[in-house]
Amino acid sequence: MTLTIRPLHAKDRDTWGRMWTDYLVFYNTDISPQIQDITFSRLIDPNYLLQNCLMAELDGTAVGIVHYIYHAHNWHAEDVCYLQDLFADQHVRGQGIGRALIEAVYSAADANGTPLVYWMTQDFNANARLLYDRIGSLTPFIKYSR
Repeated sequence: MTLTIRPLHAKDRDTWGRMWTDYLVFYNTDISPQIQDITFSRLIDPNYLLQNCLMAELDGTAVGIVHYIYHAHNWHAEDVCYLQDLFADQHVRGQGIGRALIEAVYSAADANGTPLVYWMTQDFNANARLLYDRIGSLTPFIKYSR
């Protein structure tokens, strides 16, 4: 089987929407169609470089997505990269899709001169955390929000 990681394209709208919706369902979250449209427009706009998406294809079939965002940081001269959403279809989990998507974000960040990539997950996401513990470093930070 051949795994390809590539940028998101306008023709991917329906496939991306399905995968992002499945991701949001896992986290018991719902996003309005308007926000989905805005997000997709940003992700495919070649002039909007802050929000990005890569898609994983296995033998030409889309099986995963990752969203990542560049932003300034008060502790670094360079921007940092927030890996916001990572999703692989249930039937391909455990086959290296998530790792390949994270490593592709690492490569994109390196090419951008962005040394720090970080992400969050919920503590109950045990399967994903098995991967994250191998590919990243757990920090002691706890997230709060308003």
